[in-house]
Amino acid sequence: MTQFDEREKAFENKFAHDAEMEFRAASRRNRLVGLWAAEKMGLIGADAEAYAREVVKADLEEAGEEDVFRKLRRDLDAREIQVSDSEIRHKMAETMAEAKEQILQGL
Repeated sequence: MTQFDEREKAFENKFAHDAEMEFRAASRRNRLVGLWAAEKMGLIGADAEAYAREVVKADLEEAGEEDVFRKLRRDLDAREIQVSDSEIRHKMAETMAEAKEQILQGL
């Protein structure tokens, strides 16, 4: 294998690794933000975990995180819980940072 081929393979491996890590972080973020929303809705235990799984599944509807935001917005509104769009988006960003840190720590 030439040096160029080795570099190309290394870049491909790094790209695949980075994409996998981003997917794992987004899934973990969705679970964490789902648990946050569940707490806001008064869900505990298995009900909170089930809701968090629903939020994770919602992210598979389309690329990006807007599908998750819409689910949270819709569910919080349905229960008449007063949370602003900016608070939801802030929590999503906060839990993404937390998710990435957990993955880096191997949790």
